Amino acid sequence: MAMADRKKASSKEAGFAPKSDVPSWQSSPGVFIAGQEEVDDLDLVAIEMEKRWGADRLRLLVPKELREKFDRQRYLVNQAIWHGELEDVRRECRRMIKAWKALDGAAEAAGAAPVASGEVWECVGASGAVYALVRQASDARHVKPDGRHVQVFTLDEVAHLLDGFPALAKAKEYFPGAAVVKVRTNIGDPLDGLPSSHEPLDDLMPF
Repeated sequence: MAMADRKKASSKEAGFAPKSDVPSWQSSPGVFIAGQEEVDDLDLVAIEMEKRWGADRLRLLVPKELREKFDRQRYLVNQAIWHGELEDVRRECRRMIKAWKALDGAAEAAGAAPVASGEVWECVGASGAVYALVRQASDARHVKPDGRHVQVFTLDEVAHLLDGFPALAKAKEYFPGAAVVKVRTNIGDPLDGLPSSHEPLDDLMPF
């Protein structure tokens, strides 16, 4: 997951759990909130990069030396999120943001073309597959695989797929605005990961 493996590493997926089951940065409400803000900042940058360059594509547009540095940083930020302390999360998330921007600048300097805005929408499935959505078959020319295995679907094909899963359509009908989402592609509220309790914050950070 070219975005610091946010699909796997997001603290929202791990949830807020007893101290023995989670890394130290998720072991108390105050520290959890502080760490989640760092993860959210990273996710915002990663989402913007994927909107501009396509899902899992940007790292393939730069020289292998820079790609290796980027992938090493992905590993470090994942380790911090899964196993680290708050300072580890802060440090590695901020370095990961710098890594994204370095790739963005390198791809732009090399003359690489961003994905056609408004012509192609890309997303990554839970299996890691890259899906490209286009309005009609002729728009498939705007898809830029660049070494990726991309599955292209037109809107008509998506409609046929939805027809094959009436339960999904019913969920949307009965619950307007309901989202059936496996991969985290937006920024949520960090308080959603906290239990309902009267436990006070372990620290205060006034404005």
